[in-house]
Amino acid sequence: MRFLNSRYMNHHDTTDVLTFDLKDKPDDQRVRGEIFISADEAVKNARIYKTSPDQELKLYIIHGILHLLGYDDHRPSDIKKMREKEQQLLGI
Repeated sequence: MRFLNSRYMNHHDTTDVLTFDLKDKPDDQRVRGEIFISADEAVKNARIYKTSPDQELKLYIIHGILHLLGYDDHRPSDIKKMREKEQQLLGI
């Protein structure tokens, strides 16, 4: 994950999930992409956030899918929308 994050995102640390949109055209309505998930980060974050690794992995899958559906998490307002949708889909 550290290698992928460095190479493609220019961030030199590890991360929990990376999503790559693989649509041929920006206006393509199909969802096509790759989601890379770090099980190590799921275990680490489960301890930090008092959840289970399974719950963290579900969150990462949902997070990646939301990115492929057009959600973003760079601006505070976008982060808020994404977190709300994640919680809704997790049933929390």
